[in-house]
Amino acid sequence: MTRKADRDQIRRQNRSIVLQALRRNGPMARIDLGQATRLSPATVTAITSDLLEQGLILNLESEEPKAPLARGRPRALLKLNPEAVYTVGVRLAVNSIDLSLVDFSGQVVTEERLRFDTASADASSFPDTLTEAIRLFLQTAGIGPDRVREIGVAAQGVVETETGMVAWSPAFAGRKIPIVGPLHEAFGADCHISNDTNMITEALHWSDPNRYSGTFAVIMLDYGVGMGLYLDNRLFSGASGTAAEFGHANHLPDGALCRCGKKGCIEAYLSDYALVRAASHLPEDTDPVTIKAGVDGLARLIALAGSGDTDACNAFYEAGRVLGYGLARMIAMIDPKRVVLTGAAMRAFAFMEKGMWEGLEDALVADLRHNFTLDVMPWNENLIRSGLIAQSMERLDMDFLGLETGSPSSPDREAPSDGPETPA
Repeated sequence: MTRKADRDQIRRQNRSIVLQALRRNGPMARIDLGQATRLSPATVTAITSDLLEQGLILNLESEEPKAPLARGRPRALLKLNPEAVYTVGVRLAVNSIDLSLVDFSGQVVTEERLRFDTASADASSFPDTLTEAIRLFLQTAGIGPDRVREIGVAAQGVVETETGMVAWSPAFAGRKIPIVGPLHEAFGADCHISNDTNMITEALHWSDPNRYSGTFAVIMLDYGVGMGLYLDNRLFSGASGTAAEFGHANHLPDGALCRCGKKGCIEAYLSDYALVRAASHLPEDTDPVTIKAGVDGLARLIALAGSGDTDACNAFYEAGRVLGYGLARMIAMIDPKRVVLTGAAMRAFAFMEKGMWEGLEDALVADLRHNFTLDVMPWNENLIRSGLIAQSMERLDMDFLGLETGSPSSPDREAPSDGPETPA
């Protein structure tokens, strides 16, 4: 039984590899699929025959010109069937809902940004708001809800992937906002939720697995402070899905007031409101809600620092030191080979860098400081959507092929046995 189970798992994994290769590279001939996936010709033939029968891939003739002496038909190319299934990607942020309709090839068919009132959104009102937004979005796109296989959601704040809730987020007035349950009930689709920085981490791994693999961390400095973490080549979110909350780890007991209500969080020294509070010499217990920060506030502070304003420069320098101390704790615990810094605040990194390295030097022994590479990445909010798509496509591939996904899946069909299958 164990040997048969192992063989079935190899067969299913190889099919997933073929789908991923077509998604990354576009239409390919069987011989090219074999070279790209390092699977045997017999394995590729068996897998693609099965996928064609399922309607997940399509056959089309190559437009390449034949050689003068070539005989026979042009070689056939295989491509993913984009209309085989659709998914919806949702990004929840302060005052906005970003919606994307994605086909089976991983391409965005249409997208829309909607506004909602963060100040009044809570557990009783927001699920209906989100459900109606998705319903109208699909109606406008001309796609029936029955054609949507999955809805993936990325949210700011503390997200419980196990319960499908947003435990706390600056995007909502209340706490414990149910997301997955109401969406599944309304649309019948599989629904998943994750922290937005986790999706940035997933996007980097998908786009450049040679660079972003193994153990690495992504820290986003923006409206708040988020962190995504890959451990041993797997996205890590902890037992309940709330792991890697870097911004709400304590930097200084009884320190500056954080938006979460606690005192001394790293976010209370690094986020946009924290920087404006420090540069304006406001008391550390000033309620973040009363501070005019955001994109415009951060931009004004960056401009002041660029002109040499002492208060602005000092605020960024001290924030850099806090970042350095936070990085030191994280590096000492997990030993990442790479750390990525991103987010809107990266426009101010030149003013934070000196303080960050000084903080690292103060808090971490030299042997550990030299074990990682730092990437400073300009902010690109589309990375969150890219991560949602990458994760969604991987789950779809596994679901179609009967792999374990944490939810019931269709049994795998037996592939034609025209040759042994070779593990990738």
